[in-house]
Amino acid sequence: MTPTAGLPIVTATEMRAAEDQAIAAGRSVDDLMAQAGAGVADIVAQQANGRRVLVICGPGNNGGDGYVVACRLAEAGLSVRVAAIAAPRTDAASRARAAWHGPVEALADAAPGPVLVDCLFGTGLARAIDPAIAAALGAVPAFDRTVALGAMKPGHLLQPSASLCGTIDVVDLGLDLPRTTMVLAPPVLGPPPPEAHKYSRGMVAVIGGAMAGAGLLAAIAALRSGAGYVTVLDGEGGGPHALVHRPLSATTLAEPRIGALVIGPGLGRDEGARAKLADALSTAHKLLIDGDALHLVSVDQLPARRVPMILTPHAGEFAALFGQGAGSKIDRTREAARCSGAVVVFKGADTVIADPKGRVIVAEPGSSWLSTAGTGDVLAGAIVAMLASGLPPIDAAAAGVWLHAAAARRCAGAFIADDLAFALSAVRGGV
Repeated sequence: MTPTAGLPIVTATEMRAAEDQAIAAGRSVDDLMAQAGAGVADIVAQQANGRRVLVICGPGNNGGDGYVVACRLAEAGLSVRVAAIAAPRTDAASRARAAWHGPVEALADAAPGPVLVDCLFGTGLARAIDPAIAAALGAVPAFDRTVALGAMKPGHLLQPSASLCGTIDVVDLGLDLPRTTMVLAPPVLGPPPPEAHKYSRGMVAVIGGAMAGAGLLAAIAALRSGAGYVTVLDGEGGGPHALVHRPLSATTLAEPRIGALVIGPGLGRDEGARAKLADALSTAHKLLIDGDALHLVSVDQLPARRVPMILTPHAGEFAALFGQGAGSKIDRTREAARCSGAVVVFKGADTVIADPKGRVIVAEPGSSWLSTAGTGDVLAGAIVAMLASGLPPIDAAAAGVWLHAAAARRCAGAFIADDLAFALSAVRGGV
């Protein structure tokens, strides 16, 4: 398995541009195809473990990769069959087909094989699959392994396709790739320095609301993610003794040692909630806006605020604030960050982080057990702790998302948000 954390993610257009650049610099399509096919063959050989292999090829260069794979596997002593939907239509694919000396079956007539290698279509596909081909393939299978040639693509990380990819390996083709969109990587945080004190580690203030438990979850998560001091303003008490409860007032909100403020978890949507949001927006504190506050704030209010902000919407909150938008989740998150002037964490079964300058980080799929009440409040707490510690907003968001996912992996199945918040201490202590 290839470690994918920290690798670039490219679109089909960006991938083709990188290949064209390599060809202009002297590399041939055949060379790229040989390197891609060899890399895939090595991975398939490990997966096959001596079992018979069926390689299915399309008419383009992705099919050419498949013929290279078949040749390499046969040379390694595996039993290999090849099936195709059509003859090659590119010169490089035709040369790769000529190098395969075995028979090529029609896909519609091919019997199944214990190991299937799908080389039908690649980044050149820009239309729906022909119905006749789709009928021959049947439902899209959940693959055990997916090989990303040259770089990760959005479909490897965004749902619903991400759930079908299985283990993802990347074959490096030596291309010069853009790095504006990246896979989430583990943060490098370390323990507090010897001279640290509670305020230097970051003071977090959580504004309470109608559902006090949500604010408590965010506050506890902030403590367990490393914040040195956490205060709940206008809460109802409760939580560990380490939490400080204070009334919400102009004085407590103006506390200069607050490193970051969070509003939204359990806030409510009445006039009192609106007044609290207005107070939060008027401060000079770094601000995380979550939950109900995302239904109360408008995009027009945000760009004029010159202090760093992070927004953490799920799909419903994103639509309420930004509309449905167009394009992929990456496209929509990038545009939302640009127009709001804030870092946006568009969370869900896939999570995308973007900043106003166009930088994007995409998390690998997390635990489906996160689909329980309160886990978003825990995420808000983890992120705001990172923001209060002094990390730049996008790095704070990325670190919080990573800690949250790592905490989920430490929990047993059917965990609740309280378990998740508790698990953050061990995770934060290890990075």
